[in-house]
Amino acid sequence: MTRLLHLSDPHFGTEQPEVMTALLAFAAEQRPDLAVLTGDITQRARADQFRRARAFVDQLPAPVLSVPGNHDLPLFNLFSRLFNPYGNYRSHISNDLEPLYETSRLLIIGVNSTRPQRHKNGELGERQIERVSRLLHSARSQQLRIVIQHHPVAAIEASDQANLLKGHEQVVPRWIDAGMDLLLAGHIHLPYVRPLSGSGSRQGWTAQAGTALSSRVRGEVPNSINLIEHSTDGPFHSCSVERWDYAETSRSFRLYSHTDLALDRSV
Repeated sequence: MTRLLHLSDPHFGTEQPEVMTALLAFAAEQRPDLAVLTGDITQRARADQFRRARAFVDQLPAPVLSVPGNHDLPLFNLFSRLFNPYGNYRSHISNDLEPLYETSRLLIIGVNSTRPQRHKNGELGERQIERVSRLLHSARSQQLRIVIQHHPVAAIEASDQANLLKGHEQVVPRWIDAGMDLLLAGHIHLPYVRPLSGSGSRQGWTAQAGTALSSRVRGEVPNSINLIEHSTDGPFHSCSVERWDYAETSRSFRLYSHTDLALDRSV
């Protein structure tokens, strides 16, 4: 079995120490094979915030694969935003803005959906879209095929339609037709799992994570994270997404929901 810990939007600079302690205890107990961090690692892309994030990442009991979010680009330092927007991210988190992780059972493709010229909205270029499609087409049948980015591609609240990746209507079917199983994202601090459709009958999924650590929770939704499990038995795949929420009463993460994903191996 492969186990992934999906974290998003910790917003270091607004992190809550007691939640961070609980998350590290949860990770130590679950012992994931890999942690995936889908952006907004910091609140204002400052070096001290990235240093705190790095210290947290180094305490996780698994390698970490990450992509930047819009908050990981300087907002008020216009010179840095224009000429070195990912400087602090590269120095403290990763020099690779679009990482690739592959094992015999797993393919994870990182995509940088941020744009320095945009305040918060996400967008991809044709070369990025084609790179992902090409990698998905080359995946092996036993691999769980995941794309990670910061911006969501499906909304459950009308107010979040404006937060969706620009051009998602064209991008998502291309990636599903190419073999994508699951897209992981964040940005809106609202966790959910939803099906996605290709141009034909093939289906994929998206899983949103809430904010892992920040005090900037959304409404009544607490800090939350996702735990993804995948296993194969010959040609048969089993995959699930569990949402775990922080409970103040116990100061620990508790299971909120479990969703089994039907994976389509027609591609």
